[in-house]
Amino acid sequence: MKTQNGLRVFSKLTCFSTLFLIFVGGMVTSTGSGLSVPDWPLSYGTLFPPMVGGVFYEHGHRMVAGTVGFLTLLLTIWVHFKEKRKWVKVAAYFALLAVICQGVLGGITVLFYLPPAISVSHAVLAQTFFLLTILLAYSFSLERQHRLDLPIVVNVRMQKASLILVVAVYIQLILGAIMRHTGSGLAIYDFPTMGGEWWPVLNKTFLAKINVWRFQHGLDPVKLSNVIFHLLHRIGALGVCAALVYVNLAGRGLSLPNQKQIHWAIWALNLFVLTQIFLGAMTVLTLKQPVVTSLHVMCGATILGLSFLLFLRVLPISLKEVRWR
Repeated sequence: MKTQNGLRVFSKLTCFSTLFLIFVGGMVTSTGSGLSVPDWPLSYGTLFPPMVGGVFYEHGHRMVAGTVGFLTLLLTIWVHFKEKRKWVKVAAYFALLAVICQGVLGGITVLFYLPPAISVSHAVLAQTFFLLTILLAYSFSLERQHRLDLPIVVNVRMQKASLILVVAVYIQLILGAIMRHTGSGLAIYDFPTMGGEWWPVLNKTFLAKINVWRFQHGLDPVKLSNVIFHLLHRIGALGVCAALVYVNLAGRGLSLPNQKQIHWAIWALNLFVLTQIFLGAMTVLTLKQPVVTSLHVMCGATILGLSFLLFLRVLPISLKEVRWR
C-alpha cells in the first residue's frame, strides 16, 4: 500500500512537472532564446553558464528538462520493480524512451540552428510525453482503483466523442507548433477578423496588406504559406470547439458509475477552451507577448491532458484486471 501511495504522488509530480516544462519551453520560443546557448549538451562549455539574457530561458529550460528526465527515470525504475501490471510497465518504458528522444531532439534543434521540422517534432513529442505521464498518473490514482469495485458499463457514444476530442486537440497542437516554428504567429495580425476581413481571399493583394502592417510594426515580411499556416490554426480551433460541443451533447443524461468525474472533466474542458480562445486572441493583439504566448501553449497542453483524462475515464476497465485484483 505504501508503494502504491508513493507511486501515486510521484507520478503526479512528474505529470505536473512536465506541464511546467511545456510552459518553460514556450518561453524559450516566445522570447527568441532558442539559440542563446549555441552548444549542446553543455552550455558554453560548462554545466552552468551565467544566467543572463536569453541564456536564462534556454539554459533554464535545459535544467527543468533534465529534472523531468530524472523524475521519469526514477519513476520507470520504480514501476519496473514494484508494478505488476504489464501495460503500466510498457507505458513507463515508452515515457522514458520519449523523454530521452525529446532531449536528443532538443539538442539537434540547437546544433542545426532551429530547423522548423525538428522544432515542430520537438514540440509535438513534448505533448505526447505529457500524455504518457497522465496515463501513468491515472493508472495509480485512487479514482481508477475505486472504479475496479464498480460495475463495468460501456457508453460507446461518450467514448467516441472523447476520442474525437483528443484527436482534434492533438492535431490543433501540431498546427500550433507549425505556426510557431515557421514564424507565422503574426501572419494574421488581428482577431477575430483576419486582415480586416471575416474570410480573406488568399492572394497577392491580401499578402501585401499583411506585409505593409508588419513593416509598420518593424516585423519581417511573411510568405503566403505563413498566412495559410496561421489560418489553418484558427480553423483547427473551430474544429476543437465543434468536438467539444459533441462531447457536451454526449454527456447529457449520462449514466455511468463515475459520471461525476466525467462531468467535472467536461466542465473543466469548457472553461479551459474559453480561456484558450481568450489567450489566443491576446497573443495576437499583444503582438505575441512572451508570457501570454507561453500561457497559450501551456493551456493548449492542459486541454489535451483533460481530453485524454476524460477518455480514460470513459474507457472501460477490462474484466481481466478486475479479476487480477
